[in-house]
Amino acid sequence: MRPGLFIALLLIVALGISSFIYASMLPDYVKAGGPLVILLMTLSILVVAFIIERLLALRKAAGKSSLAAFQRRVQQQVEAQDIAAAIQTCHTQRGSCANIMRAALEKFRSLRNVNDPEKVQQHVQAAIQESMMLEVPLLERNLPTLSTIASISTLVGLLGTTLGMIRAFRALAKSGAPDAIALSLGISEALINTAGGLFVAIAGTVAYNYFFSRIDDFTYQIDEANHALVRALADQVEARADATGDHGAPDREVRRLHEAVP
Repeated sequence: MRPGLFIALLLIVALGISSFIYASMLPDYVKAGGPLVILLMTLSILVVAFIIERLLALRKAAGKSSLAAFQRRVQQQVEAQDIAAAIQTCHTQRGSCANIMRAALEKFRSLRNVNDPEKVQQHVQAAIQESMMLEVPLLERNLPTLSTIASISTLVGLLGTTLGMIRAFRALAKSGAPDAIALSLGISEALINTAGGLFVAIAGTVAYNYFFSRIDDFTYQIDEANHALVRALADQVEARADATGDHGAPDREVRRLHEAVP
């Protein structure tokens, strides 16, 4: 499902749930916050939904088993020159890191007759970069929306606060004794919207920073794994060139492949 369509459907569902809760389940002192309470509840439901969606997405991106154990297993298979087994391990593991490493391994296998380290490096690096461009956006999906909700909720709460204070001051502006009921309703509206807006903003900001940190750590692990993989593949290219007696490529190109970082 397209991200825009998913967000639109989620917004409609959240708005419907919020309207039902506001009409039949909320106590009167919360309803005193006015119609903006519906919008704040909708934003809070969206925050919860995006948190659950991102947790599931990151769990899926990590793959079926431990990422560190998977990387060690692939590294051992590559060092043993069993590329087919390493590709199968990536296929079994699934997830973003496995997809990127599998793309690099498949590209390397397609170049098994090439003994030029520079050419192998270029093609493997290109395969890694293409896979990264596909996988990283999937990890960051809906994070901008989560950040936007955190910002908007503060403004919605401030709007409710302003409307509540307007109602309160209108009660005070009447001639004679102030309307105590209207005054209390205005103050209640202001405080409830303030509290609701702050709650959603805090939850959204904390969730955004948490997921951003996790994605940053995850991409760093992927870079480290690809760095080790390229070094192992470089050893195989050098060994293959030695075995065939093809030393046409300068030694400095072999060193460049050793030092390559995806």
